Amino acid sequence: MNKEVLKNIKVLYVEDENDVREFTGKTIKAIVKEIIIAADGKEGLEKFKEHLDVDLIVTDINMPKMGGLEMCAQIKEINPAIPIVITSAHNDPNFLKKAIDVGVSAYAMKPIDLYQLIESMIKAVEPIFLRKQLEEVNLSLEEKVEEGIQKVKSILDAQDNIVFVSSSNIITNVNKKFLEFFGTDSLEEFLNNVSCVSKLFKNERGFFSTDTLKNSDKNWIEYLQNLSEVDRVVKITNKDGIDRVFTVNIDDYEQGQHFVISLTDITELKEKSNLLEYQASHDLLTGLFNRQKFHEIFGKEIRRDKRYQNDLSLILFDIDHFKKFNDEFGHNMGDEVLKFIAEVVTRSVREHDTVVRWGGEEFLVLLPETNIDGAMKVAEKIRNAIQEFKSEKLPKQITASFGVTTLDEGDIEEEFIKKADIALYKAKRDGRNIVSSYTT
Repeated sequence: MNKEVLKNIKVLYVEDENDVREFTGKTIKAIVKEIIIAADGKEGLEKFKEHLDVDLIVTDINMPKMGGLEMCAQIKEINPAIPIVITSAHNDPNFLKKAIDVGVSAYAMKPIDLYQLIESMIKAVEPIFLRKQLEEVNLSLEEKVEEGIQKVKSILDAQDNIVFVSSSNIITNVNKKFLEFFGTDSLEEFLNNVSCVSKLFKNERGFFSTDTLKNSDKNWIEYLQNLSEVDRVVKITNKDGIDRVFTVNIDDYEQGQHFVISLTDITELKEKSNLLEYQASHDLLTGLFNRQKFHEIFGKEIRRDKRYQNDLSLILFDIDHFKKFNDEFGHNMGDEVLKFIAEVVTRSVREHDTVVRWGGEEFLVLLPETNIDGAMKVAEKIRNAIQEFKSEKLPKQITASFGVTTLDEGDIEEEFIKKADIALYKAKRDGRNIVSSYTT
């Protein structure tokens, strides 16, 4: 890691907590050329306008007067290229998306680990350092003057990211990180096996690949240049067969004749974002979707129902005498029952049906393209599967009662669920462990 780069930068540090600001500010001051300190986002924005030669911003997120992301968004309007490191205890996917949208380069979680913070600062500022160094070299890559090549090579090799220099169709120089990642000894060896690095971008949903270019007259570099930073994400398999996720930064030199392309590994950040998104949409005990996710899916299904005039049905069911079961065998055994139920229901429905833990011992199944008769059959299938389910872990047989309904024109979500609830109540009133329907 190139720690020397920090000695030549000017940092704007924004933090509203006095103790954290004082301690961390002293640490940063000891390793950079100059530090400007602000106590909130509003002050930070004002000081940035007074010091437009700032090389890096390190900022907290939650602050009075103006938050860190809002401050960074306004600073990005003044200088879109300014690298940003955020410090935050935030752990939700909306925060991560906003941070990526603003153009955050790296992050360090609170409470601050100074080593992680310094590592994040280096990662954020290295691409800027690279561009400045290449500009200082100022040698024509076409001429391939030996002195220039060696200087460029030493600069490239100092980078922690995968970096390569390319024309519109061929790579002309790579750094050590590039060779190590692909397990090759030289650029020539790499090009003998792969004509273009873009061919290694995996074609998966949410990632850029050359398949995206089928209906475009642009090459992959031109296409990526026109994408927002949040969309310039690729997945590549390394020499050990492990997939890694990268953001792609492209710097244009000599009016599009050559490009310095930097791949920054964000695999851990992407995995954290995916985990948080999963936690926000799933019940953590059963692994089923939760209410929040159901609202989202129902909105999509009702729009599809209206567009294609398909049937949409709903099953609402709960476990019979579950409170009594919990009182008799304990809540831990009750949790095991909920997991068993989730497993049984998931095996009993189609892949495009939606199974939700609605709350407590209550479950919901949304059935697209299914009329009331079809929904009754599915409910009966689930009821029977639960009744016949056997496990050495279960101290007694479990049964459930079911309410089934179908969407009528003009129904909103609350009315739809209410109809299923009425049918469920009828099933309980009529003796439990049965399927009852509600139709108008």
